[in-house]
Amino acid sequence: MFVPVTTKPAPPRSKRAIRLQIKHPAVLILLGVVACGAILFGIVFTYFYLKYMHIVDDRIRRPIFDNPAKIYATGDVVEAGDERTAAGIVAELRASGYLPGSAQSNTGVGTYSLRGNVLHIYPGSGSYYPGKNATIRISGGEIESITDDHGQSLSSYELEPALVTGLFDAKQRSKRRLLKYSEIPPLVINAIISVEDRRFFEHSGINYVRLVEGLLAPVFHHRRIQGGSTLTMQMARGFFLSNERSVKRKLAEMMIALILEHRFTKEQILEIYVNQVDLGQHGSFNIRGFGEAAQAYFGKDIRNLNLPEAALLAGLVNGPTYFSPLRHPARAIKRRNIVLRAMYDNHIIDQATLERAEATPLRLAPPSVEAEDAPYFVDIVRDRLLSEYDEAELDNSGMRVYTSLDRQLQRAATEAVESGMKQVDALIERRRTRKTRQGKGRNAVVKTEIQPGPMPQVALIALDPHTGEVLALAGGRDYAASQLNHALAKRPTGSIFKPFVYATAINTGLTGDPAKAFTQLTLIDASEGTFQNPGGKPYTPHNFDPAESTGQVPLRYALAHSINTATVRLAEMLGYDKVVQLAQAAGVTDVKPTPSMAIGTYDATPLEMSEAYTVFANGGVRQPAVFIRSIRSAAGEPMDQTTEEKTNVLDPRVASVITDMLGAVLDNGTAAAVRARFSAPAAGKTGTSHDAWFAGYTSNLLCIVWVGNDDYSDIKLEGAKAAAPIWTDFMLRAQKLRRYHEMQPFPSVQGVVSVKVDKATNLPADESCPDDYQALFIDGTVPAATCDHPEGPSANLFQKMFHIGVHRELVLPPVAPPATNPAAPPTAVPNQPAPGTPAAPQPEEKKKHGFWHRLFGGKKDRDKSTDTANTGSTAPQ
Repeated sequence: MFVPVTTKPAPPRSKRAIRLQIKHPAVLILLGVVACGAILFGIVFTYFYLKYMHIVDDRIRRPIFDNPAKIYATGDVVEAGDERTAAGIVAELRASGYLPGSAQSNTGVGTYSLRGNVLHIYPGSGSYYPGKNATIRISGGEIESITDDHGQSLSSYELEPALVTGLFDAKQRSKRRLLKYSEIPPLVINAIISVEDRRFFEHSGINYVRLVEGLLAPVFHHRRIQGGSTLTMQMARGFFLSNERSVKRKLAEMMIALILEHRFTKEQILEIYVNQVDLGQHGSFNIRGFGEAAQAYFGKDIRNLNLPEAALLAGLVNGPTYFSPLRHPARAIKRRNIVLRAMYDNHIIDQATLERAEATPLRLAPPSVEAEDAPYFVDIVRDRLLSEYDEAELDNSGMRVYTSLDRQLQRAATEAVESGMKQVDALIERRRTRKTRQGKGRNAVVKTEIQPGPMPQVALIALDPHTGEVLALAGGRDYAASQLNHALAKRPTGSIFKPFVYATAINTGLTGDPAKAFTQLTLIDASEGTFQNPGGKPYTPHNFDPAESTGQVPLRYALAHSINTATVRLAEMLGYDKVVQLAQAAGVTDVKPTPSMAIGTYDATPLEMSEAYTVFANGGVRQPAVFIRSIRSAAGEPMDQTTEEKTNVLDPRVASVITDMLGAVLDNGTAAAVRARFSAPAAGKTGTSHDAWFAGYTSNLLCIVWVGNDDYSDIKLEGAKAAAPIWTDFMLRAQKLRRYHEMQPFPSVQGVVSVKVDKATNLPADESCPDDYQALFIDGTVPAATCDHPEGPSANLFQKMFHIGVHRELVLPPVAPPATNPAAPPTAVPNQPAPGTPAAPQPEEKKKHGFWHRLFGGKKDRDKSTDTANTGSTAPQ
């Protein structure tokens, strides 16, 4: 029987061939090499992955960015009856970070809604006034009413303090405004992604297609190799690597990008990128992140950017210096339009929107750093904070520092300084210009040469004299060029020191015999002379105008015309030590009791002089400069802070008389050019040493201006020509602002009387002397003599009949008993003498005299009173 044999079918020829080939020694060697390579690659990849993962993990354990203290300016105050528009108030709210919305949608700084002529304001949890809602009704360009949540009427409402800046890194000199992802507008996100990384939300950190295109760019497009970096790779480079172009750095960049994609979400990566990227320079600061760039270039919160603005910032990423809109506006617009076209290609905007955006001109915020950021002011705030907090706390706590800075007034200060220094430069250039004639006859030519020399610097400080709050400060002409804060630089004060000499003189009306007190009309010798220093060395001052170096002049004239010799002689009569005591009590601490002290040869800073002048502008009370109003934590909780105490220095009556005398400086003295432009009630004093000064104030604003050379060389310009014009320009700009518009006359002070004075005789005027002016006197020190009776009042009828009792009255009796000045601050002691001066004698109860005693006069009693009074220094009568 045949049994069939079953055999296994032979494998197909192709498979057999493959097996044979695999078994080939060469193939096995190749496979071994590949396997070894794969294993080696895996080991190397794992090694570098773990290495960079450790670096990334170590870095992200700490806060990715510092959260520095934030500096805020004062908020604007709106009042019922103000001329305001809804659009203007909305603009201020938006600048502070408010967004359109409702109370329910309010989770940040705040929201607002405008319906017709009714504006609703809803401060959020991040506001200075959380929950203090308000409704403002506006009609005909005027605020009709302000009400709170409960419908209660409010007389005023303070808007949100505006963020000025975050405290910058002093070493890196960079600024950054941290943003959360929720605070980044979709418009900005779409602009960034469209031009930098279209597939950002799709790839895993590396866009391989774009990377290959970049490597092949030289072959197909005749360009150099392109990086093909994704946003994640750019973030990796910015945080962990240098900008060196090499294969090693690119591989490291890709490795870190993969790690970051596993450590963070896409939203977190984009948030870090937006806060990290370098976007150019503003002044002397590097701009970090889109939040700071929005403020630096457009003066806006990032949430208020429009399409062209968002596109411009996105375009800066590619080359912040090359495409800088401040330096190269044409390039910036061209790059912006490339971003807009990319957004169109990415289906973010339509054709009509694209065309409108491309046609939009470049509108940037003013480039001046000081106009908005007030860097010299912020430097002082930083130094004061460092005296109470350590630097790490300032750099990372996120505390909110609410300052006294008024941004509108700061802009006025910056503009006045810029305009005024151009005039100063022109005067200096004119003085340094030399014209020489070269050659003879028709071949002669005139050669003009400007001699080299230093260009002067400037400082301006404006403060509220009644609170000491510093409202504006310029410490130099260009912060980017020099960070030296001249507001804190000690310089010889020149003649702005003289009012302290005259205040010491006027104070004698309260500390001695009123009949021998110095008044505005007391005559003082103005002739040249030599005075002795404590060590015996002679000192011979000179006057600016030699014509004023002869004869006797009233104190009012001597101060108004800044006569040096008269001032030194007055200080000598008073006692140099008494002048020093008053100046030191006012805060001018470096003076010494020498003759030259009287005309300001000792140093003080402009800030110290502004504090000292509050004594005159604030009823005798010295207000220390205040920069910080309050400090809160990042969560909005109040933090402790120290406050400086104000000091009673002068009696308000003395301060009032000095203010009147300083008013004469503007009306007909060395600062008459100020009065030609500025008509509001004001008082001030020019100063000239080898620097130029002007110190002046109104009822609501005090301002000091200094101009001088850093090398201490003589600027050779008087204060009236260099500093006073800047002060005038600033005050005119301030007067246009609603908050400072009302510059009222200085308030009257009880115990001070206004007297008409004859211009010809400088004696109190009567009907026979119609050409007069008003001058203030401490009550009880008014001269009894008049222009018509220079020897005193005429004898009465009985004195003429009996030829008895005829006596020249030196002063008129007080018209009213002394009283506390109601206008003085609550803590002031109006009748307190200046430090170092003897106490004023207490008035004795007067004995009543009978008819016959009054008839025949009381000469004996008067003489006795004069002999026993504490006379102090006597003045020529």
